[in-house]
Amino acid sequence: MSLRSLPLLASLLATSAFADAGRFSFGHPAKPADATRSVEIVLGDMYYEPNTVQVKAGETVRFVLKNEGSLLHEFNLGDAAAHAEHQKRMLMMQQMGMLTPTQMKHDMPMDHSQMGHAVGSTDHAAMMKHDDPNSVLVEPGKSAELTWTFSQASGLEFACNIPGHYQAGMVGSLEITP
Repeated sequence: MSLRSLPLLASLLATSAFADAGRFSFGHPAKPADATRSVEIVLGDMYYEPNTVQVKAGETVRFVLKNEGSLLHEFNLGDAAAHAEHQKRMLMMQQMGMLTPTQMKHDMPMDHSQMGHAVGSTDHAAMMKHDDPNSVLVEPGKSAELTWTFSQASGLEFACNIPGHYQAGMVGSLEITP
């Protein structure tokens, strides 16, 4: 990582703070036991099946995600602007070696010597994780779940923000009805 990328890194770490707040205009994470229904979504290489899901405002949905592709994929809830911001974080994670085509290296510390920190520093803000409550990574051949209570919102998508995947068409729409 070059010194020129440090401002971007600081910005990316700061943007992850919104996930900690748990405040999303389109709803909030929920417990699987609170779900009123389950929706199974297959993650293939550069597609979701189905690619459109209808939910009602106030409904709690348990998404059962099955990665039948050969690549690591993400299921992330948000609008196009949120996905664009998240894609920047995912690109940084890929550039740092935290994301490979088939897996996420969890809790991988950054090279502090590249950031002006002492080697061995315990600066936890310098750790990047993929732990947003509206998102889950699913390795090839694996399954995962995400449970969400939806509020009224428009322009909501589910997408894979791994570099290049969204642009290749790995995005679906969430239609929220009253």
